[in-house]
Amino acid sequence: MSKETFVFTSSTLRSLRLQQEMLDWEERKRAASRQYASWRYQPNVRRNLSLPKSTRYPKYCRDPAVHNALYTGDLPRIQSIFNDEITANLIVETVSEELVWSTELGLWVLTPQKKHTSPLRITVARGYRDCVKHLLLQGAEVDAVIGGKAALHDSSANHRAECTRLLLRHNANPNIFSDDGLTPLHLCTTQETLPCAQLLLEYGALVNQNTRDRRISPLHVAAKHGLDDHLKLYLCYGANIAHRNREGETALNTACASTDRPEDAGRYYQVVKRLLEGGADVHIAGRKNHTPLHNACSNCHIRIVELLLQHGADVNVSNCAGYTPMDCALQAVEDYLDGEPERVIATLLNHGAGPVNPKMLKFCALSPRAMEVVLNSYDRVLSCDSWVGSVPPEVWQEHQTFYDSALSLVNQPRPLQHLARCAVRKQLGVQCHSGIAQLKLPSSLQDYLYLPLEGYLK
Repeated sequence: MSKETFVFTSSTLRSLRLQQEMLDWEERKRAASRQYASWRYQPNVRRNLSLPKSTRYPKYCRDPAVHNALYTGDLPRIQSIFNDEITANLIVETVSEELVWSTELGLWVLTPQKKHTSPLRITVARGYRDCVKHLLLQGAEVDAVIGGKAALHDSSANHRAECTRLLLRHNANPNIFSDDGLTPLHLCTTQETLPCAQLLLEYGALVNQNTRDRRISPLHVAAKHGLDDHLKLYLCYGANIAHRNREGETALNTACASTDRPEDAGRYYQVVKRLLEGGADVHIAGRKNHTPLHNACSNCHIRIVELLLQHGADVNVSNCAGYTPMDCALQAVEDYLDGEPERVIATLLNHGAGPVNPKMLKFCALSPRAMEVVLNSYDRVLSCDSWVGSVPPEVWQEHQTFYDSALSLVNQPRPLQHLARCAVRKQLGVQCHSGIAQLKLPSSLQDYLYLPLEGYLK
């Protein structure tokens, strides 16, 4: 057992207190003697005999019984154990077995790992308000960073609003950094943390405070997690909507890049809409020169794609790899077969997307509907060699009518009606989405110009 670690029992507690009192008394006597001697031989020095505050060294506790009292919120036991400043600021040490890669053995091995926390952090994270209050009244340091975080980080991350309020009323620093460079506001990552975010801002949290390493703002965090209410709150407190993190991404880039789960599509749509209404720039490219439109197309989010295009997003801009938003949409087809990728492709084409590179057709092999939209954007069907071998037999059998029609038209003239459609769409260019409706044509012909799905090519 190390010199600063002991088994915490009632007898050791009494011994600890007696020993600490003796040490404090001896230290005060020595300090007073030194100060008196200095005062005696230096008469011009101000004669102030106030005793210096003793230095407190951290004490560690491994006692499972004490741990159990803290983790279960046993208030009577906590009141009996933690009844002064020394015990209230004990460092709780736990040891757990964790998998660690061993370079010597070349495999993962279970290794004991020590973890440190504090009584205040434990009780705050679990919402034991009365226990938290008792510890604070006994002198627990409200801003102590133990084990990488302060108590306010735990109350915010675990949406303990009452504990957050209590800590702030005891002068907790709302802008305190964790060892990872995060403030409590950066840890408000769920809808349930909204009351904590409100309290932090009311008590002086900086809404534009960035993380130390990646320069991420709370607005980025809200955008990443699809938290529209948090976003609205931060904007009301003056959040900088144009702020870019270390990778150059704005909150809009982050929101569009995070819409990878179809079930969360509605939340992220609201976030993107609020950012655009607040003046977010759709043209700013972030990591790998991806614009918000690149990210939205990669996630096959049709409503966000339409929203970005309505706000002037460039449909033909390239990222650092030379890919356009259309290329990103094609590469995402296999991942979002149930997300109607053909609608994203048609929307991009209706807003003036350039011709699709035939080499990209292989990404549509599993989606006959997406393939139909792309092939109808040409005035003729090019060679199918780049994609036909990628179609699984079961998909070919299920959609044989479409694939057979595509093969039969390779390098064959398309009907005049289709050629006229291609000519009209080329003339309208980026205005296809709005210009077609203004043409004085029967509704059936207008629908035909929008590349409707028919299940086969002709």
